[in-house]
Amino acid sequence: MKHLPVGLVIVLLCDLAQAAAYIPMTDGEVLERLPISLHRVARELRDLRLRVQQEPKQVEYATDLARRYLEIGRAEADPRYAGYAEAVLQPWWEMAEAPAEVGVLRAAVRQHRHEFSAALKDLDRVLAKNPRNGQAWLMRSTILTVIGRYPEARQSCLALLRLADALVVTACLGAVESLTGRARESYAALEGAIQSAPAADPATRLWALTLLGEIAARLGQFARAERHFLEAMRLGRRDVYLLSAYADFLLDQGRYAEVSRLLRAETRVDGLLLRVALAEHALGLDTAERVTNLRARFEAGRVRGPSLHPGEEARFTLVLLQEPRRAVQLARANWSLQREPRDARILLEAARAANDGRAAGPVLKMLARAGTEDVVLRRLAVKFSPVE
Repeated sequence: MKHLPVGLVIVLLCDLAQAAAYIPMTDGEVLERLPISLHRVARELRDLRLRVQQEPKQVEYATDLARRYLEIGRAEADPRYAGYAEAVLQPWWEMAEAPAEVGVLRAAVRQHRHEFSAALKDLDRVLAKNPRNGQAWLMRSTILTVIGRYPEARQSCLALLRLADALVVTACLGAVESLTGRARESYAALEGAIQSAPAADPATRLWALTLLGEIAARLGQFARAERHFLEAMRLGRRDVYLLSAYADFLLDQGRYAEVSRLLRAETRVDGLLLRVALAEHALGLDTAERVTNLRARFEAGRVRGPSLHPGEEARFTLVLLQEPRRAVQLARANWSLQREPRDARILLEAARAANDGRAAGPVLKMLARAGTEDVVLRRLAVKFSPVE
């Protein structure tokens, strides 16, 4: 069984917002002040940029740099890196029949922008030429799971059976099956796959452990969930998605002071600042400065283009601004883009606060149809009258 590239899971699971396409053209040009954690890769980026500048139409050099930008953007939750990746790929960006690696990375950029239909078209073109492209199948499954097209997502995972390691295939299937009535079976299979792959690369292991923690939390197995989140944290790879997932777990457990300690140095990331503010609000602390800062960040995002994180803004609006009707609008806009458990949750919470049962209807129908097992969503769902 083949092994997918170490950086693949990092790139494919990115959730970056839109950024303007731009690439630095001189070594002396300052794009940003890299945080300490990124200083070790500054030289690598410089060397990659130099190769691209010298041969801008050499596809191998361009894709190496674009992939690295996306990896850093994932680790730092910095939306600009998606734009940098697009800029590097500009010679091929408008080509319908672009090289396969370009097609996959172009789909990754579009995925980050929530342009899911365009991303899927890119992947379908890649797979039509080479149905053995494991990267394309994994990304396709990820996108289809996010938008709630579970049967198609499952088929994409099955296509990986002869293309990827058992842990990657099991995690791919677990992400789908755990939302469609087989959460316990998915948990057991993924836990076994992790134990059977002690030499798995850290990126894949972190992904699998984070998913395992999320499944356990949805099942109400909180001690197990925490054990998996902490094991992922001990891998020592900074990952904003993991930090967000663990912080949300702690918030649900009422462990607000721990959230504040966990994220006190991470507030430059919008989603993590939001979670700090939610924890401080729950502790009864003054959050006026946090609210002002978050409001400004959401406004700045709208200036750049349509909001790519209306779910986070809905949460901010509901809890910190206490404007449930506006939160419902944002949560519904978010639901039209993506349909993961966290998206279902904020729409149900906002609908409940606004006494708007009709807004909750689409979520309730989908949860019932999919058979999603989630103790929090189940508790929220019973507060609404049955949907016709």
